[in-house]
Amino acid sequence: MVTGPSISVVVPTRDRPELLRAALDAILSQAHPGLIEAVVVYDQSEPDRSLETDRGDRRVRVITNTRTPGLAGARNTGIEAATGDLVAFCDDDDEWLPGKLAAQLGALDVHPDGALVSCGIRVSYDDRTVDRSLDRSRVSLEALLRDRLTELHPSTFLIRRAALLDGIGLVDEQIPGSYAEDYEFLLRAARYAPLVNVDSPYVLVRWHKRSYFAQRWETISTALQWLLRRYPEFATVPHGEARVAGQIAFAQAAMGNRLDAVRWARRTLARNPKEPRAYLALAVATRAVHADRVLRTLHKRGRGI
Repeated sequence: MVTGPSISVVVPTRDRPELLRAALDAILSQAHPGLIEAVVVYDQSEPDRSLETDRGDRRVRVITNTRTPGLAGARNTGIEAATGDLVAFCDDDDEWLPGKLAAQLGALDVHPDGALVSCGIRVSYDDRTVDRSLDRSRVSLEALLRDRLTELHPSTFLIRRAALLDGIGLVDEQIPGSYAEDYEFLLRAARYAPLVNVDSPYVLVRWHKRSYFAQRWETISTALQWLLRRYPEFATVPHGEARVAGQIAFAQAAMGNRLDAVRWARRTLARNPKEPRAYLALAVATRAVHADRVLRTLHKRGRGI
């Protein structure tokens, strides 16, 4: 007997058939007494209709992105097609671990004012795994401005559908290249209501060289500059503004734009002289170290730039 809330899981995908099947198996294997439907959204690629299935309380639907090409448009296409009481996200190269939905639904019961609940992640890179979780049950807007809190990964998001459509809003499709669309979405969600968090890892997140934004430095730099303009609140949180400016400085350095890297590094240090990204950017700009080496070292520790 189906007794729990229905859940729609939006899975954008592009050219990752094997990883996609593993993601779907993990979603449909969740212990949940209600309907789970996976809405697979093919973005700029040919859909695989053979994935479609309907086992009553477990379904897979296959659709194509009808909005802006890219991750943001694909997520929104899935959101609009979703029918569940709650909407979840899962990237096609990630996997939900057993117990994810049960833990998050329990957290929403404890925090009925919450609209979005996240959880910890298990980062996999180069055959190594690192667990990352936040030791808090609520996350405020100010905390998100100060720190991206990358533990709040989009593949962990579970959102009340009514709040998503009538309060938080869809994923922003104006962000250049859809980069940081998840962070911008979190900022808006935190404006709507404090975020709820489960402090245990329930999602396996794969970081690898095939990741969509690996080495797309120009897109990263442009998108982060857009984000600073879109959210003037960063000016009220110096450490947060310095963090984003430092990421831009690093991206410019990785592209070989030495003068722009130095300019953004100076802006970073003016807001927070202790921001490490500024020094890493300067090291890359002066060719003391290669950007790829920095990233490999950080990823092995479950971190990013």
